[in-house]
Amino acid sequence: MLNELKPALLMLAVFTVITGGVYPLVVTGIAQGGFPHQANGTLIEHDGKVVGSELIGQPYTDPKYFWGRPSATGPVPYNAGASSGSNLGPLNPALEEAVKARIEALKAADPSQTAPIPVDLVTASASGLDPEISPAAAAWQAPRIARLRGLPLESVRGLVEKHTQDRQFGVLGEARVNVLQLNLALDAERQKSR
Repeated sequence: MLNELKPALLMLAVFTVITGGVYPLVVTGIAQGGFPHQANGTLIEHDGKVVGSELIGQPYTDPKYFWGRPSATGPVPYNAGASSGSNLGPLNPALEEAVKARIEALKAADPSQTAPIPVDLVTASASGLDPEISPAAAAWQAPRIARLRGLPLESVRGLVEKHTQDRQFGVLGEARVNVLQLNLALDAERQKSR
């Protein structure tokens, strides 16, 4: 029995060192060497402080900021530890009520806006963490933000256009706007106009 146990324990030790130590160190080294920004969470810094990640949305509720896509991670919005969709089907009355409530909140924040509300402002994504909205959703909010901040509408629209990212490789996904980066640029614009 000792003859069978000795090689088994030796293989366990060897594979533990390889798969539990060497392999993770090599992969981490490659990631840190070739893709340090992505390997460290695509963090966004402002004034020397980490304010968020490019990949996780932030809960903005102040009408002077662009609002992101609703988060399905309850009770705390954009909680990466609870990433999931709402799992409510299109015929579910709870989804219909949630969308109606979101529409009412958007209309209350900007009663003068009469254009149709883009769907990504009233529906959560599959992850509940989307950091981006469509250019149409950003454009829909631009008049409210320009009015509340006392900025020219064209200036706010210019920021939206500047922060609009095209489809990846020209074919994957859709054009999108990162809400956190846009709001940081909006704050910087306010400071420039002072």
